[in-house]
Amino acid sequence: MTKANMFYAQSGGVTSVINASACGVIETARQNKDKIGKVYAGLNGIVGALNENLIDTSKESAATIAALRSTPAGAFGSCRYKLKSYQENQREYERLMDVFKAHNIRYFLYNGGGDSQDTANKVSQLSLKMGFPITCIGVPKTVDNDLPVTDNCPGFGSVAKYVAVSIREAGLDVASMCESSTKIFVMEVMGRHAGWIAGAAGLANEQEGDAPHIILFPEIAFNREKFIRKVKSSVRKFGYCAIVVSEGAQNADGSFLADAGGTDAFGHVQLGGVAPYIAEMIKQETGYKYHWAVADYLQRAARHIASATDVEQAYAVGKAAVEFALAGKNAVMPTIVRGKGKKYSWRIGEARLADVANVEKKMPRKFITRDGFQITDEARKYFAPLIAGEDYPPYRNGIPQYARLKKVLAPKKLKKWKA
Repeated sequence: MTKANMFYAQSGGVTSVINASACGVIETARQNKDKIGKVYAGLNGIVGALNENLIDTSKESAATIAALRSTPAGAFGSCRYKLKSYQENQREYERLMDVFKAHNIRYFLYNGGGDSQDTANKVSQLSLKMGFPITCIGVPKTVDNDLPVTDNCPGFGSVAKYVAVSIREAGLDVASMCESSTKIFVMEVMGRHAGWIAGAAGLANEQEGDAPHIILFPEIAFNREKFIRKVKSSVRKFGYCAIVVSEGAQNADGSFLADAGGTDAFGHVQLGGVAPYIAEMIKQETGYKYHWAVADYLQRAARHIASATDVEQAYAVGKAAVEFALAGKNAVMPTIVRGKGKKYSWRIGEARLADVANVEKKMPRKFITRDGFQITDEARKYFAPLIAGEDYPPYRNGIPQYARLKKVLAPKKLKKWKA
């Protein structure tokens, strides 16, 4: 009897550890070669399935697959492509089924956030109706840390570490120059509706006067007068003010401080430019000289400073996804469950995709101080273990060495897809 094949794809914004999940998937599948045939990876996510661009991972050496664990970004290519409902575009699902049938794919592992889990859930349900059942397992990934059910999301711990380290180092820079030069530094980080990344930067504030002095969260409505008072107070006390602002910082009416206009493929409003907006506001109100920075892709690609906890968890959910599939589970996602003891521990749990899809988990109010500008001790206890440990990639000539894939495509068996 021919063994069933597996299809793995990466979706949405990538992280510094998403490839560790890919490594977990492929290595675990190879360890179960008596049950799984080939592992195909979608070239550029789910679009690779629609276009029948299936990377044959069996053509990659064991050393190359192992190197994925320390390689940032999406090694197989990702995409921002949201499948419409079956009623809206039946052809997309029929095409997926045709590709899966043609290549004997019975397992679908989708590595992404809430939108991706929604896609995996839809494919699971509709494959039954279309007479070709597909076992669909979600693999959690998002730097925003906003997936429900799971304690935290692979990808977040490393971004959290990056922003905490960056604001500490930038804060020391500004502190050394503030007497005669720059007094304001604003760092913009990711986080559309949830302030997890901005909040993690607060770990750098270990004693009074440490940066960041102010954190602006999407969960707390921006108050201009209160904010400016806090800025002035910080400059008077410490000589400077270092600010971390989430890209999704909002006004009281729910509008974004920095709406770039337009939407992405998932229908999300394009954001950007809140750091210069805040910096210029301070300049107008106080006259202070400023500098600002946007962490942007740097924060999610910084594998050189990844959290060891994050790398381990990213690999573990990829491994668990294959094990779930082989155990006959369907329409579920591996989760991270935090232990209850004083010493940090975690284990793999599971959640139904229906409970994860399209749901955003925001920062609890108890994680934010009463004035809305810092994180509480409870938040510190949550964040601290997620950034713990270092897992440096191998270096050569002073430069990190990352996996280089052959990306050999499986021979096509169907006609070209026309969207």
